[in-house]
Amino acid sequence: MKSKTETPDLSRYAKQTSLSTFGVESQESLLRSRVLIVGVGGLGSWVAELLARAGVGHVRLVDDDSVELSNIHRQAMYSESDAAGRRLKIEAAGQRLRDINSDTEVETIYSRLDRFTAEKLMQDVDVVVDGTDNFETRFILNDCAMKLSRPWVFTGVLGTKAQIMTIIPRQTPCLRCLMDAPPSCEGEPCCCQSGVLGVAVAVAASFEAAEALKILSGHADRINRCLLVFDLWNNTVKQIDVSPPRADCPCCAHRNFEFLEP
Repeated sequence: MKSKTETPDLSRYAKQTSLSTFGVESQESLLRSRVLIVGVGGLGSWVAELLARAGVGHVRLVDDDSVELSNIHRQAMYSESDAAGRRLKIEAAGQRLRDINSDTEVETIYSRLDRFTAEKLMQDVDVVVDGTDNFETRFILNDCAMKLSRPWVFTGVLGTKAQIMTIIPRQTPCLRCLMDAPPSCEGEPCCCQSGVLGVAVAVAASFEAAEALKILSGHADRINRCLLVFDLWNNTVKQIDVSPPRADCPCCAHRNFEFLEP
């Protein structure tokens, strides 16, 4: 990692800064930005690599899992040797990101995000990225993001389908505007138990990373304000208008953060 006093070499980002809609000012915003990625599995590993390559200044990775052989088909940055040694994902991912971009400060935290750790992990970042595989954690993320006024990007993948929504407090609907409680897995497949197409995860993560980059680079006005739903196998894409926020939402309207309660 380079010294904080060193000026990053912007030439590595020339293809981004040459975009008329991006430019040097946006790149400099990225270099000053901080992101929390919760979970470094299928979604989180791809997003972490994309954001580090783009030049995000500080990436905080939170995960408590180790690499398994069955992870590799859909999770970036991990190898067969990582799986054979049951290497911690944050350790392998942290090393990979530091090798990719020495401008990016990589912070690795071996932990789960839960109602007891969420606020500390989220309090000093600019954007939170969902790399989880269960709705219980996502509802904790949503409550904490609304409480601390932190933008976050929700993404879920199941089978060949994915859904992505960017949530900005006081501007867009939050997750609880769409559903009052985590959906039950009873009788239905859920993301933590069901199969998944690896490329569907990578595509969803690319959308997720793009939404985070818009905010981190100072272009929050360009976020997608719809719920994006696609099925990569059946070639369908839908944009679902979920606005405006629910006036009776227990979380963003009434500020009842029950998923943070002990």
